[in-house]
Amino acid sequence: MTEFYDLHAIRYCTNPRRRRQENFMTLPPGDPHDGPMPIDFFVWVAKSDKRTILIDSGADESMCRTRGHDFLRCPTEGLKLLGIDAEDVGDVITTHLHWDHAGNFDKFPNARFHVQQREISHATGPCMENAFLRRPYDVEHAISLMRALYGGRVAIHDGEEELAPGFSIRRVGGHTPGMQVARVMTRRGWVVVASDAMHFYANREAGIPFAILVDVGEYMAAWQVLNRLADSPDHIIPGHDPRVLSIYPAATPGLEGTAVKLDVMPK
Repeated sequence: MTEFYDLHAIRYCTNPRRRRQENFMTLPPGDPHDGPMPIDFFVWVAKSDKRTILIDSGADESMCRTRGHDFLRCPTEGLKLLGIDAEDVGDVITTHLHWDHAGNFDKFPNARFHVQQREISHATGPCMENAFLRRPYDVEHAISLMRALYGGRVAIHDGEEELAPGFSIRRVGGHTPGMQVARVMTRRGWVVVASDAMHFYANREAGIPFAILVDVGEYMAAWQVLNRLADSPDHIIPGHDPRVLSIYPAATPGLEGTAVKLDVMPK
């Protein structure tokens, strides 16, 4: 029987200094269309009567500040604001292994981590000899993944799989070889947490990919996959867009700008 999930986005980091040219592949520095385009960093949590699933585990304060961003709170603290303890998380979907999505593994002692096979091969293989391809990854995160793998706490997937009634994952590639999205059944229907398969609504609206990716064709083809998986374009949640915080209601009064409900329709 299909389960229905409460679904939330939690903001843990931000960068109001971000420029538009950093978020679009074909907008070079100095372009007259350049201008401010802030970026937010999220984790997402899906909770049913039977299970709690975290989608990405974020990064810690040191990592965010080293990369030039403004740390707001540990993702575990964001979960506590929703009444969820890190120990209650049974599964973590690691959409990909970039630094801002794959940290804090040690903070979820009872979780099983779900990663695509192609992502592990990319992040721990010959491609990491290349400084450009290596830049969005972090060696300590890769080591944490290996520790969890050797501890029997990593599930390696290849493609599409239903992990629980009403919850499935699907590899789409593009941004990274093992980029995966999560499809979640909510009270408003099927919602897809796109993570970095669609960074900003504006990437899709302008038809211009994000600036960091390994395969342009796969990145743009992923948008069609999102359409098929979600009940409508309004059921697709991008990975880094501050607009999410303004079009969805706060999880509870007082959490405006921190955590929003995604299981209701946007404004």
